[in-house]
Amino acid sequence: MQKKNATVHLLILDPSQNDAESMVSLLRNSGKATRAHRITSEEDLEEALKTSNWDLLLARDLEQEFGPDDALAMVKRMDKDIPFVLLTEEVSRERTVNIIRAGGQDAVPFEYKDLLVLVVKRELAALEERRRRRVLESHLREAEQRCQLLLESSKDAIAYINDGMHIYANQSYMEFLGYDDIDDLICIPVLDTLTPESQDKYKDFMKAFADDGKDGMTLNCTARRSDDQELNVTMSVSAATYDGEACTQIVLQPEHSDAELEEKLKQISSQDLLTGLYNRQYLMDALAQAIANAGKNNQTGALAYIALDNFISMKGQVGIAGADLLLGDLASLLKEQAGEEVTLARLSDDAFCLMCLPCDEKHMEGIAERVRKAVEDHLFDINGKTVPLTVSIGIAAITENSPKAEELMGRAHTASAEVKKLEGHERGNGIVVYNPAQYESLDESNSVEAILKALDDNRFRLLFQPIINLRGEGEEHYEAFVRMLDKDNEEVSPYDFLPPMGPSDTAIKIDRWVILQTIKQLASHRSRGHDTRLFLNITAETLQDKTFTPWLSVALKAARLPGDSLIFQIREGDANNYMKQAKEFTKAVHELHSKVSIAQFGCALNPFNTLKHIDADYVKIDGSFTEEIQKSDEAKEQVKEMVKSLQNAGKLTIIPLVENASVLATLWQAGVNYIQGYYLQAPVPEMNYDFGDH
Repeated sequence: MQKKNATVHLLILDPSQNDAESMVSLLRNSGKATRAHRITSEEDLEEALKTSNWDLLLARDLEQEFGPDDALAMVKRMDKDIPFVLLTEEVSRERTVNIIRAGGQDAVPFEYKDLLVLVVKRELAALEERRRRRVLESHLREAEQRCQLLLESSKDAIAYINDGMHIYANQSYMEFLGYDDIDDLICIPVLDTLTPESQDKYKDFMKAFADDGKDGMTLNCTARRSDDQELNVTMSVSAATYDGEACTQIVLQPEHSDAELEEKLKQISSQDLLTGLYNRQYLMDALAQAIANAGKNNQTGALAYIALDNFISMKGQVGIAGADLLLGDLASLLKEQAGEEVTLARLSDDAFCLMCLPCDEKHMEGIAERVRKAVEDHLFDINGKTVPLTVSIGIAAITENSPKAEELMGRAHTASAEVKKLEGHERGNGIVVYNPAQYESLDESNSVEAILKALDDNRFRLLFQPIINLRGEGEEHYEAFVRMLDKDNEEVSPYDFLPPMGPSDTAIKIDRWVILQTIKQLASHRSRGHDTRLFLNITAETLQDKTFTPWLSVALKAARLPGDSLIFQIREGDANNYMKQAKEFTKAVHELHSKVSIAQFGCALNPFNTLKHIDADYVKIDGSFTEEIQKSDEAKEQVKEMVKSLQNAGKLTIIPLVENASVLATLWQAGVNYIQGYYLQAPVPEMNYDFGDH
């Protein structure tokens, strides 16, 4: 899917249209694509709540006929999950307390724009979590129903017990013990279904299970059926929940003598054959379990990734057999140093892993330092040769907030790779503890530096997505996107890291880098006989930059590129905020024969007002409309109306986010000119789309 930043559907209660517009642009500038509706009356809000889904309601605490308290009361009465934020004229603790008591989320002074952006982001994130939880809860209900069906029809004899009493048993279990009716069995303690000599064994066994809590523990004992017949059985137990209550699941099987064999097989499948340590598969399963336990029991643990430095060259010196000997020695050394409470595994040829829960990073750091020093001091004697060895160790914490096992392993791996970047550790032989803050957030103070550094290090990439003419006129259009590689080599948009407040030269720098690179690529692409045109997105900062069009003119001449091969795309919100500059920009760009497109169109409270002032050639309707067309006929009509009005005004229309064929018929009927989206092609590094097929 291509929706990373979904459009925020915003309700605003504010007597002033201008102030309402300013809130919409504030959210847009903070990186949230926003569509807004200003509430004008009680009927208006009721209609809006009934017909659409909303993500946020911002209400001004001003004297108005239908005020914020009424609006909040209506949201609650209609039982809608819409975060409500009151925008006050001054700080008032009493007002804040009252609005939160009434079910609002927060109250923020209207002037505190930076605080408002943070509160909105927090509430939208919380809303997203609640929606996800609701989806998961319904999945859970379905899974529980399926589970119940499976239990009922299972050939295995399965029962759930609580405090030694049966609370559920399936058909197979009842037949196994000779009962017809579940009600008879529910009154009977488990002990009464065992022979006297098995009862003590069972008590000790259940105590051990309660202390140890290891699922799958087994007990060989003798069961007594309702007709007093005795059967030798193997009982296995595991923790379960039934009707939301914690309980124990027991499974009875006729006694097998191959339990030992099964145990042996289990051991073999979880072992690394060369070193006798656990293997990768076992460790990843154990790590997933540890993360789950950390969440459940609010525990902290730690994972250490041990990378052998220069293993390849060492293997070259001693050969494969020699390397195997060395790994065997190293495994014994690690066992000695790690101690009992640590799970130790071999992940690959040159990597080992330690895991410990509960324990903290400091404790793990102590163990890791012991290991590092022991390895450095140890003389590995391989076939009469002494081989020096060092390790780089990365440590990551296991907490209730940890990501999935693979990602957590990735964190520890990243930290171990960082060792070689430390001064004096170019060859490794050190320890780094992974600090999530360092990797996961580029805050405002270092975000600009991160972008500039990425520009210097050439970590910017261009991607192109085709824009297809629905009327099949064989034109070649692409939109260019820029991506920055972050510390983990993930592609991100550099614009997401720009501070939301105030103008920034960095945005201009990025825009110019993108334009220069695309002009170069476009010139060479056109020289191969393609009549290709590119849509380039520009920021509000470039709109206001007086030196831009003279610079562009020089760049086009240098690349010998005609101006009409470029279409500059301005976001609707920026065009409204900087109407005068956008108007001048459009005029200057037109003089160079380039075209102008307005993107995210239809989100402003009065979208057609923008086009009165700005002579755009193309209009790209906001992606949220594409989603809605598929859900409601009302939205289809709205888009048809909009397209018709745009065409009457002489504008070419583009619809983005086309992700499947089903929406095409509607767009065709609506008279849309161009479409773009994953259904045609995702953004890719090459301009390689075959326009001939359409």
